[in-house]
Amino acid sequence: MYYPNNIEEICWDQDHIEKVWNEMQKFIPTYFQKYIDTESGQAISESDIERLAASFGSTSIPNSRPRNATEILRRLLRESIVNYEKDRQPYQEKLNLEALEEYKHDVNSFKNTVLRKQIPIINRTLNSTAQELEKFKIAFRDSQAGDLFKVTFNIVELACEWHDDWYEEDKFEEINTCDDLEYYELDEDEYIVYGVIGGGIKSQFIYKLFPEMFPNRSREAIWALYYLSNKQRFGCHEDSQFLMINTQEGTTQQNYFYPYSLFAFYALQIFKKLRVLYSEHGITLPNEHRFVAVDSFLSFVARTNQSEIDILKQRSNNYHYDY
Repeated sequence: MYYPNNIEEICWDQDHIEKVWNEMQKFIPTYFQKYIDTESGQAISESDIERLAASFGSTSIPNSRPRNATEILRRLLRESIVNYEKDRQPYQEKLNLEALEEYKHDVNSFKNTVLRKQIPIINRTLNSTAQELEKFKIAFRDSQAGDLFKVTFNIVELACEWHDDWYEEDKFEEINTCDDLEYYELDEDEYIVYGVIGGGIKSQFIYKLFPEMFPNRSREAIWALYYLSNKQRFGCHEDSQFLMINTQEGTTQQNYFYPYSLFAFYALQIFKKLRVLYSEHGITLPNEHRFVAVDSFLSFVARTNQSEIDILKQRSNNYHYDY
């Protein structure tokens, strides 16, 4: 029983989703506190200082300046937004409907100039030295320019339509089920160029256009969901739905086929939990950058577990499946 391009059916069941979310809610506060204590990995936490001192046989801990959690969170939020905005302009300029219309009759230029050179996520991926991205480079090279243009246009057109027609800032957070969010259409074939524009690239496009509405389904984000869900199966026959284990190649990766619609639902629930945690420190998360805060947090969760992730990527043959 292998699901190379999707997840098991049970993952869509509301009871299953609630079990996964209930587990995530247990771990989010712990990671959030560590997010503060380590300043998103930029500083050493008090507990780490204690362990380090103990390893050297010391029972005393050097005096440290008391940390102001509110100041730390405000700074981290500000830095996250600044980093988000750094490369946002190319997406806004090149991936809007008016600009895309100009390439309808010049799809080769769209592929080889706009996507290859001007859209940061694709440019970085094509220039990356990571071995795991070699397949992407080949797929991009072999993909039809017309397909890339058509799918990109479809994605942007749908995102704009949803944003204009039904998104309401004050009511968006009232969504409590995947069916109510109803992002399923984004997982259909009209919005995919297999091997090139999948969930990750697609999500980056719309995240950079409307961060209040669409989360970034990055590699780190999927790894983070694996850890926030306590690495449990929740009744799945294979391992975690957030992993992609290839026993033939001996690799374990985040599940790059993970449906965007389901990921977006979990991301929205995480935002609502973060809103409460931030409010306890007197901070109101900005709706206009709603999923920037989520992206920063999920990235931290993944980085916190990076040493284990590196091991998992090399040891997929240690996993066993129930067929």
